[in-house]
Amino acid sequence: METDAMSSIIAADATVEKIASGFHFTEGPVWDDANGCLYFSDIPADTIIRWRRDEGVSVFRRPSGKANGLTRDRNGRLLVCEHAGRRVSRIEQDGSTVVVASHYKGRRLNSPNDIVVKSSGDIYFTDPPYGLNPVYGVAAEPELDFAGIYRVSADGRNIVAVAEDCTPNGLAFSPDEKRLYVADTERNLVLAYDVTAAGNLSGGRQFARIDGRPSPDGLKVDRDGNIFVSGEGGVWIFDPAANYLGLIPVPELPANLAWGGVDRSVLFITARSSVYCVQTKTAGLPF
Repeated sequence: METDAMSSIIAADATVEKIASGFHFTEGPVWDDANGCLYFSDIPADTIIRWRRDEGVSVFRRPSGKANGLTRDRNGRLLVCEHAGRRVSRIEQDGSTVVVASHYKGRRLNSPNDIVVKSSGDIYFTDPPYGLNPVYGVAAEPELDFAGIYRVSADGRNIVAVAEDCTPNGLAFSPDEKRLYVADTERNLVLAYDVTAAGNLSGGRQFARIDGRPSPDGLKVDRDGNIFVSGEGGVWIFDPAANYLGLIPVPELPANLAWGGVDRSVLFITARSSVYCVQTKTAGLPF
């Protein structure tokens, strides 16, 4: 998997390790530094799962609202995109749940999918209709006539649709937070938006194209600004100028990604019925 362009990212003999299997559809991985564990969703099983190297897997939360994307806020609390709940929720330290976003202009969200938190504390999430079915969410009709990217202010008081021009899936900020990358699975594109000083988006444009089975899906960015994208054949890697660097092959079609481990140099990959990881030479940024 190593080329000249990839030599500083991953070793030629790096092994993609299967660390857990036997699930229905894995998604939404996020690393917990404080507890040294990975959380991920099994959407049809309505479960959030915890994995630790020394313990294996255990059920963290069931039911989960058929959770998809997960991340942590600046206080370390878990943020959850619930397909069945059609909302973004936050799990408090005592295990209780707080609703972060459920409606926009009086109408229910479609099915929040993926989520990131800016250094300001603002929350950004995507809201395609993929969870409006009984397997991956709940059988329902959309109340909104678009699939948006939303920003929720750090104080939780305001929700704004910052983009309505695509069917968004995964998303990730560049290291300087001046660019937001978004997967538009319907068109096989990775889009790039400029992030304004106020936190809004502008200038949406094609960054890369990934053809194949439903892809791109999840995105992550490393400390150098390289973009890691789940797609046909494995994890596609692009530099910030959109040059294709190479592919990390994965045995199953990957859905999403997370940086983790002690120094955040391990790339975790949720892929259909299994979860994988691979040691890299790079690393993700800390929360």
